[in-house]
Amino acid sequence: MQNLLKIKKISIWIFIIPFFALNACLILITNFQQFFAPQDIIHNTIPYIDGGASISRTARVFPTYLIFKPAMFITAFLLIQYWRYNFSFMKTVNSKLNYGKFFVFFGIGSAIFLVLHSIFLGIKFDNDLYKFSRRVIILFFIIFELVAQTLLVFNLYKVKDQIKKLINDRILICKIVLVSILIIVAIVSLPIMISPGHIFIKHALEWNYFVGIITFYLLTFFFWKKN
Repeated sequence: MQNLLKIKKISIWIFIIPFFALNACLILITNFQQFFAPQDIIHNTIPYIDGGASISRTARVFPTYLIFKPAMFITAFLLIQYWRYNFSFMKTVNSKLNYGKFFVFFGIGSAIFLVLHSIFLGIKFDNDLYKFSRRVIILFFIIFELVAQTLLVFNLYKVKDQIKKLINDRILICKIVLVSILIIVAIVSLPIMISPGHIFIKHALEWNYFVGIITFYLLTFFFWKKN
């Protein structure tokens, strides 16, 4: 039960910290131009809808990276704790669950890729290999998160009868639906993401997809009952 309380508390912060950091950077760079160099200013965009800027475009410049990078480091630390506590709890429910070790591996792996992405964000290095590496890192963050979330939900569904007094069944269904949507969107949008052009669509997908990923942790907060 102690692990459940920790999972519940950590999960809400995994949603709150990156969500507010992301949108604080957006608000700053679009509404407080006096704090930015002229070439860094972004005007009149709601990237969730119009795709007017990428996440990295809003977060990689001074002073927004002072918000974004620490927030991502904290989020990565919380992610590691989240997956560790989930693994410990699931072992107490059923030590023979399939893929238990895999979801903690992919979950912690996603946190590591998030740290790497945050470290390299804003570093200007005119090299094609470097630029390609940054894209690969963020791609692996998404893949590892999706795999970890899918495996965890799969295992939770398998033991739902054993833990039915602790969980909200409707939220479990919401988690399954969310993960399914994220997987479908990833597959459908892959041709767009790897093809040239479609910049505004790519940016809008990026913003909404990131919010979709962290919404999984918001649902976790409501998934476990208080008592």
